[in-house]
Amino acid sequence: MTTASDTPTRSRRNRRAEILEAAARLFAARGFHGVSIEDIGGAVGVSGPALYRHFDGKDALLSEMLLDISSRLRESAVTVATTAAGPEETLDALLDVQIAFATEHPALITVHDRELGNVPEPARRQIRRLQRLYVEEWVTVLAELHPACPAARLRAATHAVFGLLNSTPHSAGELPAHDMRPMLHAMARAAIAAAIG
Repeated sequence: MTTASDTPTRSRRNRRAEILEAAARLFAARGFHGVSIEDIGGAVGVSGPALYRHFDGKDALLSEMLLDISSRLRESAVTVATTAAGPEETLDALLDVQIAFATEHPALITVHDRELGNVPEPARRQIRRLQRLYVEEWVTVLAELHPACPAARLRAATHAVFGLLNSTPHSAGELPAHDMRPMLHAMARAAIAAAIG
């Protein structure tokens, strides 16, 4: 049940999400240094200084943006790994998680690729750690499916598949999602088979 005291918290959380989404689009289009706090505020209909009620500054905003998505991907992978019926189903579910991210958030992919170096060091270490843990969820599943394959090869194959799936900033809008997702899934499965085969 929602109470009156929940509303401000939910509203603040939604506003933060709206700001993060707008900032991701702007950072992807113009680069971190090409976007001001005023630009981000204008994109969500508030003055730039009003954003400081939500974030300490652009660095903090970028850090939270990349920490949030890294954390969500890791949590999704853990959920999949603990609930799927077996390794084949787990791999398919992991692919679905990554494909949903890639097709729904191409701006975040661009921002991560270009701007991770602008994240302050403590947050950058956290992001890298979450990403390593996410990769290891994939490697664990692939090792169950291909026990004779060295872990280093499985890890390299995982990164290669991410590269394939995370190419969506270049192809976004070319195909509708209901066509793009199964195509990406089939291509990723083929790439894994070719890499590990």
